[in-house]
Order: sequence, then structure tokens, then C-alpha cells
Amino acid sequence: MFVTFFAFSQKEAEKTVVKATAPVVAYGEPIALEAAKKIASAAEAFAIASQWTVAIAIVDTGGNLVLFEKMENTQIGSIEVAMGKAKTANNFKRPTKAFEDVLANGGVGLRVLAIPAVYPIEGGEPIVVNGKIIGAIGVSGMSATQDEEVVKAGLASLK
Repeated sequence: MFVTFFAFSQKEAEKTVVKATAPVVAYGEPIALEAAKKIASAAEAFAIASQWTVAIAIVDTGGNLVLFEKMENTQIGSIEVAMGKAKTANNFKRPTKAFEDVLANGGVGLRVLAIPAVYPIEGGEPIVVNGKIIGAIGVSGMSATQDEEVVKAGLASLK
């Protein structure tokens, strides 16, 4: 029987922890339904143009669902994942990719697995307006990087 141990320097461990630290961004007024519709519409248009089937979830600053859409033929499992990505991005004030990256580094980054209700999968982003978080969007249905492309297309509608 072989046992493998992985050693990380203190510097590597600190780098992982620093990446996971919450950005200093305040919450603002919760996203309005009209703004959520605008973001979701742009995200859906991009997904359709790309011939991707996705679920899109938008939550407010309390992590409560404001809007949800599931395109036809989207896998059912993407419903919970899209909502989970949106809640994670909102509740922890960062893209879900930040958790994915910390987890991928292993070592102390594996502590992410102990955080309840965290979706460490790219495809969730806070919605920031005037420097404040007003909610978040989560997308699921394709690869994580494709989900993120849909997210970015939705967020671009705010500019």
C-alpha cells in the first residue's frame, strides 16, 4: 500500500487563501424585475445564437430568486445548478470561478468543500451596478466555460 503526501509551502497556502478572500464590495438595493428581465433576455439571446440550451437564474441581494428561465431541452439537473451558482456568487460576493480555481489548486483549497451550499463551478457572477452588488446571475446547461459566456452576454446588457 502506498500513501502519497502533498506538501505546500506557506507561501502557496497563503496565495490560495488570498484568492478566496471576499472582495470589498457593498450590497446595494436588490435587483428589480425589469433589470433581471433585461439581463436574462440578453443571456438567452446569446445562448440561442450559440445553439446552447441553458437554465438562467437571477437572485437578489438576499439570494432570493427573482427570475428563472429554462430553455427547452435543457437538462433538468441544470435547474438547481443555475440557482446554486447565482446564490453562491451573490452570497460570497465573487464569481463562482474563484471557488473553482481555489479548489483546483488542492491543498488548503479543498476546504471549499466544507462550505455549505457553495457551487464551485464557473458560470455564476455578481451583478454590480454603480459599484454595488444588486444580485447575481447563474447559468447552467453547457460546459462551465460556455455557461460563463452566457453570463457575460447577460451582464453586457447593463452597459
